[in-house]
Amino acid sequence: MLVKTFGSAVYGVEATSITVEVNWLPSSGKDPVIVGLPDGAVKESLQRVESTFKTNNFAMPRTKVVVNLAPADIRKSGTAFDLPIAISILIASEQVKQTEALSQYVIMGELGLDGEVRPIKRCIAHRHSGAQRRVSRIDCSPRQRT
Repeated sequence: MLVKTFGSAVYGVEATSITVEVNWLPSSGKDPVIVGLPDGAVKESLQRVESTFKTNNFAMPRTKVVVNLAPADIRKSGTAFDLPIAISILIASEQVKQTEALSQYVIMGELGLDGEVRPIKRCIAHRHSGAQRRVSRIDCSPRQRT
């Protein structure tokens, strides 16, 4: 199943909209892969996502999962793609239902190994990217628990 979520990548003070596409291919291969010019921190996202899944009673698919960060000619860096990748994998592997409203959001966040969503840097630039796409909401910092 092919799933798309949306994030953004920041360069200086400008942000570019990034489409996070995940395709779960149950009948081929075993190793998940991230393509679309990711740096080391983005590639490590799969380990953080897998730990989050195990901690929260979800399963990392043991079949081929392809994560594409488009457009592919823009370098993606940092840990802010953890959350959109995790959400897309959960939907693609049919562990969570997809909602049409998903396309109206820019989703960004670093995941802790326990599933905690951590705030990201350069939120204003990410908000600007979301405004260009006319999304409903972007929230870069999780609410404090009381």
